[in-house]
Amino acid sequence: MVLDPADREMLTALVRTGSHPASQVRRARILLELDQNDPGRLGRGEPVPTQQVVAWRAGVHVDTVVKISKAYADRGGDVTDTIGRRKRLSPPVPPIVTGEVEARVIALACSQPPPGYARWSLRLLEKHVALVDDIPDLDHSTIGRILKRGHCVLI
Repeated sequence: MVLDPADREMLTALVRTGSHPASQVRRARILLELDQNDPGRLGRGEPVPTQQVVAWRAGVHVDTVVKISKAYADRGGDVTDTIGRRKRLSPPVPPIVTGEVEARVIALACSQPPPGYARWSLRLLEKHVALVDDIPDLDHSTIGRILKRGHCVLI
């Protein structure tokens, strides 16, 4: 693996200065150790260390070194993508409360309460939300958060 001087300088600065996540620093150290264009190593005539030596120097398992070098190759040699976190395209669990659900709950809270009640309570709204087929069952505390976010006041 060959790093260009700008990438090497960026990785060196990341390792030596500032406050960065430990995982980024660890990945940067591994990439610096695997670099074949290391000026310090070339001057001494040392070969690139094996993955086991790199793992020992970085304080990680050999599998971690293998995964990082593979990630570097898979991402086309992009250093910032290799050391950074991969962002999810979607959350692991889809949210239950969407904009449409919020609007339906707020509309229900703003409507007339059922006969025999002077006003809506959160528990009463919870019971009525459970009866509506289009809205998922919500807890009274979730309904309270929706109404607070929507600046609704139950009177």
